[in-house]
Amino acid sequence: MYVREYRLVRQTDQPVSDTVTGMEIEMRCEFTIRRGELNDLPELKKLFVDTITSICKADYDADQIDAWISDTKSGANRQSWYDMIINQFVLVAQYGIKIVGFATLDDGNHIDLFYVHKDHQRQGIASRLYVGLENEARRQHQTILTADISKTARRFFITPKFNVLAEQVVNRKGVDLINYKMIKSIDNNQTASNQD
Repeated sequence: MYVREYRLVRQTDQPVSDTVTGMEIEMRCEFTIRRGELNDLPELKKLFVDTITSICKADYDADQIDAWISDTKSGANRQSWYDMIINQFVLVAQYGIKIVGFATLDDGNHIDLFYVHKDHQRQGIASRLYVGLENEARRQHQTILTADISKTARRFFITPKFNVLAEQVVNRKGVDLINYKMIKSIDNNQTASNQD
């Protein structure tokens, strides 16, 4: 069941975007986490492109963003997306019928893709997706998690205690992009919990 809940936080005399008759409200959106499916691919690709073009523009210039998303926009990497959904552990965050985030785990210990919809940032979605990936790695008796993280996502991955091993320069379509090789040791005797 999907619920949108409004709750009174406090009365206010100040006009705020989320006020109703002088009452400040907080909105909490309920979402579910589920395994990704082949028929999710069109929406995952759109979310990937939209998130990068909207959220990552503070850390990457227009040429870098175009190089990053060009193969997905053109369809040149269609097989890569298909292989990802078939061969990786894929989690999808869904609100109603809309996909609002997804994350993938390759070979049981490498976070390959990790994106939250541009309109649903900072709602706990990334944390829930991350916990799901870490718990799957633990289920597979992995002792480390690795990831190649963008400048934008680096701030999030520092929270669950990832360490930066190296700054990397990745060349796509003749354009250099900086990302970070990150690693985290995991204890199989524990269960991951939300960071939010």
